Amino acid sequence: QVQLVESGGGLVQAGGSLRLSCAASGRTFSSYVMGWFRQAPGKEREFVAGISGSSGNTYYADSVKGRFTISRDNAKKMVYLQMNSLKPEDTAVYYCAATMSYYIRNVARDYDYWGQGTQVTVSS
Repeated sequence: QVQLVESGGGLVQAGGSLRLSCAASGRTFSSYVMGWFRQAPGKEREFVAGISGSSGNTYYADSVKGRFTISRDNAKKMVYLQMNSLKPEDTAVYYCAATMSYYIRNVARDYDYWGQGTQVTVSS
């Protein structure tokens, strides 16, 4: 079992930055692929970024590549999403998710554990 709690969301102007954090519980955190997803009103939940368990390999959606950076600290059981050059279209609820997988997954149904989400609002 893994429990996930996100924090760090808020209101920011376009071009600004935010850093989201996800605190995880569980003994085998380093075995989990971790992902960040987002969901805007009226839209499906979409993949943002993922990071593998121990190697630290990363994968990004094209829409955030070059602007967002995912990282993890296995000793602290934390995952981060550094978001730079934010745009109004980045406005959404952002979710942290975990899956016991060898490969990074970019589909929400492949993830087993989810946080409650944190709101990110980017004003123009």
